[in-house]
Amino acid sequence: MSTTSTTQTLHNNASIERPRSGTWDGGNEPFKASYGKLMMWFFLLSDAFTFAAFLTTYGLMRHRHLAYTGDHKDFVFSTAYWPIPDHVFNSFPGLHGMDLPLAFVALMTMILIFSSVTMVLAVEAGHRMDKADVQKWLLWTLLFGATFISCQAWEWSHFIHGTEEGTKMLDGTIFHGANLQMNQYGPVLFADLFFFITGFHGTHVFSGLVLLTWAFIATTNGTFEKRGHYEMVEKIGLYWHFVDLVWVFVFTFFYLV
Repeated sequence: MSTTSTTQTLHNNASIERPRSGTWDGGNEPFKASYGKLMMWFFLLSDAFTFAAFLTTYGLMRHRHLAYTGDHKDFVFSTAYWPIPDHVFNSFPGLHGMDLPLAFVALMTMILIFSSVTMVLAVEAGHRMDKADVQKWLLWTLLFGATFISCQAWEWSHFIHGTEEGTKMLDGTIFHGANLQMNQYGPVLFADLFFFITGFHGTHVFSGLVLLTWAFIATTNGTFEKRGHYEMVEKIGLYWHFVDLVWVFVFTFFYLV
């Protein structure tokens, strides 16, 4: 037998003895990550660039406009300077007339953080192949996510309708709230960026709720039990944690800066 034939035979035998452990056509899974999880990471990376662009734009617009330099208690809404978030987002459902700066936004943030905790528990239960626990923690995550969206809807409604006093415009009329063309609270760009940034994030939360609902139904039907793993729950968890992390940056840039 020739040397070439012997080498070819050994190569073929080695291929048979070392079966591929993953689903990749070219060989083993890189970093032991499945194709699906790697693609989710790629998607999240591209999505992070989009959010970064929005937040960078907000930072540039915030820097471009004058800041209020007077006494905090004497602040009034004006298009001459960027509004102070404490005076814009100071309402709380059921507590009409009370000045509670960022209290409702802080509550929304806590709700989203709790949803991340329950999502971690759902993924952990999937690793244990515990169907009942996966169902339970997915349901809790759904409830927290739906509550966050409901809170955001109230915040949008309050922002759009504005305060009872309103703001006197240049033509002498009193305008309440904000839209994409007029803004009671300050420069129009403040309202534009609020709608785009929080709306874009809210769309992601809603998409996550759709995925969580599907995962809950699939878990209940035993789909993942038949597959022998709950990797899809883990991939949805990656998306959900990303949405929660982005909110931390949105909260910091828009409500605190």
